[in-house]
Amino acid sequence: MSQCMPEKPAADASERTAYLALAEELIRHDTTSSRSNLGLIETIRDLLRAHDVKALLVYDRYRQKANLFATLPAMHGETDGGVVLSGHTDVVPVTGQRWSSDPFDPFVRDDRLYGRGSCDMKGFIAVTLGLLPDLPRRLLREPLHLAFSFDEEVGCLGAPLLLAELAKRGIRPSGCIVGEPTGMRPVVAHKGNNAYRCCVNGIAAHSSRTPSGVNAIEYAARLICRIRDAADLLRRNGPFDRAFDVPFATAQTGMISGGIAINTIPDWCEFLFEYRNLPTDDPEHFFEEIVRYARDELEPEMRAVADAASISFEKIGTTLALDSAEQAAVTRLVRTLCNDFETRKVTYGTEAGLFAQAGIPTVICGPGSIDDAHKADESVELSQLAECDRFLRRVLDTITA
Repeated sequence: MSQCMPEKPAADASERTAYLALAEELIRHDTTSSRSNLGLIETIRDLLRAHDVKALLVYDRYRQKANLFATLPAMHGETDGGVVLSGHTDVVPVTGQRWSSDPFDPFVRDDRLYGRGSCDMKGFIAVTLGLLPDLPRRLLREPLHLAFSFDEEVGCLGAPLLLAELAKRGIRPSGCIVGEPTGMRPVVAHKGNNAYRCCVNGIAAHSSRTPSGVNAIEYAARLICRIRDAADLLRRNGPFDRAFDVPFATAQTGMISGGIAINTIPDWCEFLFEYRNLPTDDPEHFFEEIVRYARDELEPEMRAVADAASISFEKIGTTLALDSAEQAAVTRLVRTLCNDFETRKVTYGTEAGLFAQAGIPTVICGPGSIDDAHKADESVELSQLAECDRFLRRVLDTITA
C-alpha cells in the first residue's frame, strides 16, 4: 500500500533532531489524565511565543488543565479557514504495567522512541511543533492552526471547551487533521463510545433472611446479563459495516463493585458499561432499552420488598463517532498527499467526531500504530515520525504562496 512519499527532502538533520528532542521533552511531562497538564501546555506556549506565535489557553473549571489553540495567520493576516493540526496532551496511566524503564524518561533504541505518550500522541505534537522554524520562510495563503487538548483519554472532556471558545470567537477553520496513530494512512471513520454508570440501591439484611432484603448485586447481575444479551444480538443481526475490523456495534461491562461481607445482603452495587456504536447508529436507542428493562421489570420486583430500592443511571462520557465526508477538501488533501484512497475505519475513538460535529471536516492521520499505544514500553518508530514530518511539510506546501 502506498504511503506518503516526499517529492523532496523535508527537513535537514538539525530539524529532524529538533522534533525528536521536542518529543522527548513532552514525554518527560507526566500528563496522565488524573494529573495537571499545565507544565506541558506552558512549555508549548513558551515555544510558540519564542516564534512570535500567540497561544490561547482554554482552562477547565478548576484551572488545573488547559487546552491550547494557536493560529499562524496567512500572509495578509487572515485567520479564517485553514487547516487545524490537532492532538491531545494527556496519556493513560502506567499503574500496574511492567515497564523496562521509567515510562517518563524517554530513550531511543533500535530506531524507536520509547516512553508513555511517544505513540499516543506526543510524537505527533512534537513533529507539528517542529514545523515552527520553517514557517518564517513561507508566505501562507491560508492560516495554519494548532489545537492541543486535555483529557481525551477519559471521555474527550477538554476538546468541547476548546471548540466552544472557537465558536464564541468566530474562528472557522476549513478542515482538521487529528494525528492519532494510523501508520500515516488516512482514516475516515471511527465508532462512537458511550460510557455509563449504573447504581443499584437495595436493602441490607442478614443473609439468613433473604426475603427481607433486596440484593443489589443480584439485580445488577441481571442488568449486566441483559447488556450482554443485547451485545450478542448486535453481533448476530447487526447492523454491519464491513469496513470496520469489528463490523457491528459492541457493548460490555468493564467494572463492578458492591457488598461488604458474604453473610450480608448487599444494599449497593455499582458497575460501569460502554456501548461502541457505528456512525450510523443512535446510541440512545441502546441505552433506552437497558433503562426500560430496569424500570419496567427489575424495579417493580425490588420495590415489592422495599419502596426505597432503586436503580439509577448516569452517562459519564461520550466520544462521538466520525464519518468523514469523502468530498471534503481536507479528506481529498490527505488522501492525495498519502496517495492512499482506501476506505479505512477504526474501532477506537478520537476527538475527530467533535471537530466534525462543530462543522469542521476532519480526517485522522498520524504516526505509529494503535497496537503500540496504552501498553508497557509504548514506542513509535523513528521512520514514522520522519514520514509524519514529510507529510506535514507537504501540507504546508499546499497552503504556501
